[in-house]
Amino acid sequence: MIQTEQSITINAPLDQVWDYAHDMRRWAEIMPGFQAFEIVDPDHSRWQLKVGVGGLVRAVTVCVHVEEWAGPQRVRFTYALEGDPVTGGGAYHAEASGDHQTAVTLTVRVEGSGAMAPMWEAMGGPVLPKFARSFSDQLKSRIEEHCGVAPPAVLAPRHAVMPHWAMPGWLARLLTAIARFFGRTGA
Repeated sequence: MIQTEQSITINAPLDQVWDYAHDMRRWAEIMPGFQAFEIVDPDHSRWQLKVGVGGLVRAVTVCVHVEEWAGPQRVRFTYALEGDPVTGGGAYHAEASGDHQTAVTLTVRVEGSGAMAPMWEAMGGPVLPKFARSFSDQLKSRIEEHCGVAPPAVLAPRHAVMPHWAMPGWLARLLTAIARFFGRTGA
């Protein structure tokens, strides 16, 4: 299992942060390669993403289950990749930190199973915190923009697949390791 925790301070009051953060679609849309989002019921959703490694583009479906909605302070969730031996979970914790600021801590863990899990976790361990930091920063930017306290962010098109040459080196290495772990060469 690999795990990371990221903390950010958002320049908006707790209730305004929750107004944005309680919508899981908004979380899915930040993921690289976002393709589609489906609400199954109030606690379950399916996120379809395309990930690219070199010439390989692979579609994945992530089933997300919210185990606890305790907003505006806390959300706990689990997830599983359909058809792949990867599960995990995480949490969102927020608290007011001043009149117009909110401290948010995000945690995420990834668990692979099978014979290749130790290798995958060893390779993914250093990468997950960087990916989570990038996601946290994007979430902060989106919330501040939503609340009108930040200039609009320059974002990639929602449905774009990031080419491997444009990815930060750590992301390309993570996606390559995942593709090798699953033994897949195409979508």
